[in-house]
Amino acid sequence: MTPPGLRLAIAAFSLLIFCAAHRSIAQEASAQPSSGTKQSAEARLSAAAKPHASGPAGDVIHTLAATHRFEQTAISPDGKKVAWIEDVITKKGVATGDSVIYVAEIGAKTPPKRITAAARDALHAEGSVAWSPDSKRLAFLSDAAKTGQLQLYVTDAAGSARKLTQVRGFLSTPGWSPDGKTIAVLFTENATRAAGPLVAETPETGEIKDSFFEQRLALVDVATAKLDQISPADTYIYEYDWSPDGLRFAVTAALGNGDNNWYIAELYTLDAATGLMKSIYKPPLQIANPAWSPDGQRIAFIGGLMSDEPSVGGDIFSIAPAGGEATNLTPEMKASASWLAWTPEGKIIFGEYLEGDSGLAAINPADGSKTELFRDAGQVTAGAWGVNLSLSRDRKSSAVIRSSSSSPPEVWAGPISSWTQITQRNKSVKPAWGEAKSIHWKNGGFEVQGWLLYPRDFDPNKKYPLVVRVHGGPGAAVLSEWPGASDYYSPLAGAGYFVLQPNPRGSFGQGEAFTRANVKDFGDGDFKDIMAGVDEAIKVAPIDSNRLGICGWSYGGYMTMWAVTQTNRFKAAMAGAGLSNWQSYYGENLIDQWMIPFFGKSVYEDPEVYAKSSPINFIKKAKTPTLILVGDSDGEVPAPQSYEFWHALKTLGVETQFVVYEHEGHMFSSPKHRQDVVERTLAWFDAHLR
Repeated sequence: MTPPGLRLAIAAFSLLIFCAAHRSIAQEASAQPSSGTKQSAEARLSAAAKPHASGPAGDVIHTLAATHRFEQTAISPDGKKVAWIEDVITKKGVATGDSVIYVAEIGAKTPPKRITAAARDALHAEGSVAWSPDSKRLAFLSDAAKTGQLQLYVTDAAGSARKLTQVRGFLSTPGWSPDGKTIAVLFTENATRAAGPLVAETPETGEIKDSFFEQRLALVDVATAKLDQISPADTYIYEYDWSPDGLRFAVTAALGNGDNNWYIAELYTLDAATGLMKSIYKPPLQIANPAWSPDGQRIAFIGGLMSDEPSVGGDIFSIAPAGGEATNLTPEMKASASWLAWTPEGKIIFGEYLEGDSGLAAINPADGSKTELFRDAGQVTAGAWGVNLSLSRDRKSSAVIRSSSSSPPEVWAGPISSWTQITQRNKSVKPAWGEAKSIHWKNGGFEVQGWLLYPRDFDPNKKYPLVVRVHGGPGAAVLSEWPGASDYYSPLAGAGYFVLQPNPRGSFGQGEAFTRANVKDFGDGDFKDIMAGVDEAIKVAPIDSNRLGICGWSYGGYMTMWAVTQTNRFKAAMAGAGLSNWQSYYGENLIDQWMIPFFGKSVYEDPEVYAKSSPINFIKKAKTPTLILVGDSDGEVPAPQSYEFWHALKTLGVETQFVVYEHEGHMFSSPKHRQDVVERTLAWFDAHLR
């Protein structure tokens, strides 16, 4: 069984290929503070930027750079071995953009063995591992034959690799058939970029038409290496799972543009021999993670309101393979499921967000009884977004990547909640920021949770500035996890700031009613939740209420733009890939299907619901100095949204700085660009909150 959601790990892994390719320096479109303050602001920014390379914030940057990252881990079906993918970091703490695969015997004292398609000691992008049913072979992807072009390989018992494909395009998510004779892969032939809306879009010129690169399901015969694309050429396949008899697949799919139409994807069965597809469920909202039951009688999946393809949260449903009514197995659950898998006994193990914690639980579809297996403030994942793990065939053994705000990521394996640490790659890495504390507050009839990250070397007798960091989505949740390489909030804590990361309504973690509470209400209830969280943070910690800042990316960037048009409590702001005008955004972005569930209708049918949540319509209230950052090839939140907000602030005399990064999408790939975001954000807040 291919772990549902593994495709997401590959989406993240595939970005590593782009890290080595795009290392251009950020191009600053403009840096024009309001008239009368230009010289002093520039001087303050210049002075604030100097200490970051060697000061406390520099320590954080170096800590994040020195942290080894794990893209995926996978336990063998027999539960005896574990494979993982980790990045390559030079002795100077620079990520090369390469990744390597290791395999270790669980419980053995022998060192792990590297698996590769390359010559000895050569480095390439390698990952997306999948064990054969007999636990003797490993399928994986590598660009050893040609840099930037992944191909499918299989290792034998001795560890030597054989190349199975010779394709041009994008490959992801290998998964073995139950009999071990065939490997399924998702294949986008002649793709011009990696799959998914987060990566940089390919520039278009000439007559613009709807052009599709469909990701299809392909089967590779292990013996002959023959590849056949079996799904229809006009249909985009997002996720799949083999049926227990190996004759069919459960897939999530949609016609047309893959990036946009994930939001209206349906659940299908796909015949492995004929390629015949049958829609068995057209959901009212989004679906993800299809998984076939061991007896072949049910297909489970996650359904709910989701704002981003990689970010899954909702209830667990099951349906018969012939179709019919889908049964909600977790109605009124005060959590958000993010991943699932069946047990041999017909129960379902699933990962869940529990407020700001990671959780694992099991549910019996027969009676709906739920058993909590694990809950922790840290992150637990096998590589994909959300809470998930890799399970052995009998579901008694598992492998995960664990981290928390105080513990860097490492691979662990063993029974659920009784894992043993397998790797020691980050044993010398220590947090360069303060403690993360979970805080709770009430607002508008909701219990709201958030994480308050304390400054490094915290002194309770001092007053500190606070920066609010609003997460993206809104369908997501902040956990107490080790910061990513491009995170800009932990350097703030390292530099002497409190950082509040709220999970307001619209977030995952408290059930579907909480997630849907901001429908047709962007900027009202969710913003009030955030501001109530600011008040709570000031109550529980020594925070200077006159030195408040706010920042965020994507939905967090929108909320930042919204905040500075609604209140003057914030003295500085950073809006990354933000939305300034929902009305113009509807016609500019490349994933407009996501908006209908949140706004009810298109902008052409109900412009008022979009207008009331648009920061640009309240721009004359803005007084807060605002840094605006965006990628020039962002298809999710196109750069014109940032131009529009910057132009308005500049015209109205509000201090602002605007930076556009060359060939970057919604998620930046260039390490230089990511570091520039961190350093520029620190300099901005230092200049205005110190």
